[in-house]
Amino acid sequence: MAKELYVSHTGRDSYSGTQKRPFATLARARDALRELPAAERAGSTVWIGGGDYAMSESLRLGPRDGGQQGAPVTWRALPGEQVRLVGGRVLSGFTRVEDPAVLARLTPEARRHVRQVDLKALGIGRLSPMQSRGFGRPITTGHIELFVDGQPQTIARWPNADADDPFERIVGYPEGKDRADGHGSQYGLLEEGFFYEGDRPRRWADTDDAWVHGYWAYDWANSYERIASIDLETRHIKTRPPYGLHGYRPGHRIFFLNILEELDAPGEYYVDRAAGVLYLWPPKPLKGTHVMLSLLEEPLIACKSARHIVLRDLELTATRSHAVKIEGGQHCLVAGCRISNTGNYGVWIGDGTDHGVQSCDIWNNGDGGVHLAGGDRKSLTPCHHFVHNCHLHHQARWSRCYVPAVNLEGVGTRVSNNRIHDHPHCAILFWGNGHLIEYNDIYDVCYETGDVGAIYTGRDWTFRDNVLRYNYMHDIHGPGNGEALVFYLDDCVSGIAVYGNLVVHTQAAVGLGGGRDCLIENNVFVDTHPAIGIDARGLDKNDVWANNVKGLAKSMRDMDHHNPPYSERYPALMEIDRWVAAGTGVPPEGNKFLRNLFVSGWWLRIFWYAEEEIIDIRDNWVVPEAGDPGWVDPDNPARAGWALREDAPILRHTRFQALPLERMGLCRDEYRPRPLRTTRKPRRRRGRDAR
Repeated sequence: MAKELYVSHTGRDSYSGTQKRPFATLARARDALRELPAAERAGSTVWIGGGDYAMSESLRLGPRDGGQQGAPVTWRALPGEQVRLVGGRVLSGFTRVEDPAVLARLTPEARRHVRQVDLKALGIGRLSPMQSRGFGRPITTGHIELFVDGQPQTIARWPNADADDPFERIVGYPEGKDRADGHGSQYGLLEEGFFYEGDRPRRWADTDDAWVHGYWAYDWANSYERIASIDLETRHIKTRPPYGLHGYRPGHRIFFLNILEELDAPGEYYVDRAAGVLYLWPPKPLKGTHVMLSLLEEPLIACKSARHIVLRDLELTATRSHAVKIEGGQHCLVAGCRISNTGNYGVWIGDGTDHGVQSCDIWNNGDGGVHLAGGDRKSLTPCHHFVHNCHLHHQARWSRCYVPAVNLEGVGTRVSNNRIHDHPHCAILFWGNGHLIEYNDIYDVCYETGDVGAIYTGRDWTFRDNVLRYNYMHDIHGPGNGEALVFYLDDCVSGIAVYGNLVVHTQAAVGLGGGRDCLIENNVFVDTHPAIGIDARGLDKNDVWANNVKGLAKSMRDMDHHNPPYSERYPALMEIDRWVAAGTGVPPEGNKFLRNLFVSGWWLRIFWYAEEEIIDIRDNWVVPEAGDPGWVDPDNPARAGWALREDAPILRHTRFQALPLERMGLCRDEYRPRPLRTTRKPRRRRGRDAR
């Protein structure tokens, strides 16, 4: 007999947990479930009444807290009520700034608007310091952050985030303090610092906790570094160890932050950690405004070795860690939840099997949206994790690069029917085997970075059985400092199928960077530049690429590719052995470009040692040369306008299959009864209409 327990703000933990006598806390409900026999616990529901539940520690669920197959334990908001698990503290008591020393550091306009609150007086004692984060850095708990009516505020910075150009530029580095990058150019040594332009830092009275963010050498590798010293005469800045990666290049983008003097715009704030005072230029009148400071350093909900648990219809917000962390276990589902304003990921799933995130809205995270890892690559055992029918947007507020909306690692995950937009870098990263990425609607990503893919993987010949199909990819453009691709198969990654996708108004569509045995088939490419690009970087004699080939060969050996299951599933891997043994590089053999439809744009680029003779290119339809393929509604600029008539010439004369356009994107299900309408405003001017 399944049990129903209730939690409410009007309850008490000394009560029995019934609807009339509910518990007050989630932890008490969990403990009550643990007291039940396993058979009685299976299928139980914890109903949570509306309101905010302040979380001073994680709700920890483990092996004693789950149900069984077909009868999970469900934690669920009461129908029609908003339940929020909150890892922050509401702030009140803001006053005008009266301290003359502080006022002197603010601009005249800011003095009129900036308000302050004494955090120590509110009992908030430990104020976490900022930490370096970004490319190549491990996931680290975020610092305290401020949210006004649910919107993240901006740490005081220069240039301002809403400026026409929100970046300054590195102008140089000390003479003779550089090294070669391996690609024929130089960059400055990290420990020697860099030069900036102008005299803005002369305004800054205290830079002891000032930071600088930069895309230091590449437009796909950023980090935050704490400033060690500023020489105002020579305009020379040094940062503190541990340093970032690569080095400094003139012309690359930077901005400065955590500086009181730069609190000069609505929505900016600064925390004086030593004095325990927070300063804010409110974006709106504070009366009736909800101001929250994130404090919790751990996930709101942490499942470890838990089985058959459902988290449903909850809102989780304002933690400095992940909202939900699932480690090991089986069949845990996060469904119909709203997850926002985290310091790290929205949902982090590591190992275990059959975990999923379904029909959730996930946004404004400091790192990524959902991380899925599981399965065993050596045995090719799948984990069956999934992200389905979720709306993921405005991710990577802090780390920016390689913290995607969805990250896949291991074997056998599925990412389907999601809407993903407004990400500065990749929407989806995948690493491993047997991943299925299908029916997603992805746009306005890669907008701040270069040499980037909306869906990206790279650097492994053994990443096979990955299928990217039936995705609607549109309006994807970088800032002009490096190509933004839609499907980026980088650095010789191989054996990937790109099938049946609709790609509209993008820079480049498919980038095949020296890989082998890839299939690009039955896609529609509209206004892309180019639609398909292929190179043979695996033949380059440069040390960088020669070492890359050596690393790829080691990855094959690590997977024991001469023996099952790899020798049976992927016999083509053994064909690479002769090239590796010869030491002359590895060509991009076995690639097929079949039955694609190209409309406008540059449809095929073959370069960097690649040759058309080793590519199977057949039955592609190129407009206008091949004529009208048979559009249903050629004047309709929306997705439906790319549908084909039943008697379309391309269907009669080739084996091209019409795309299931109506199935792409969000859909109706138990947890999302009404799919969101698309009300997007393009981040930038769209590409030219191909028609």
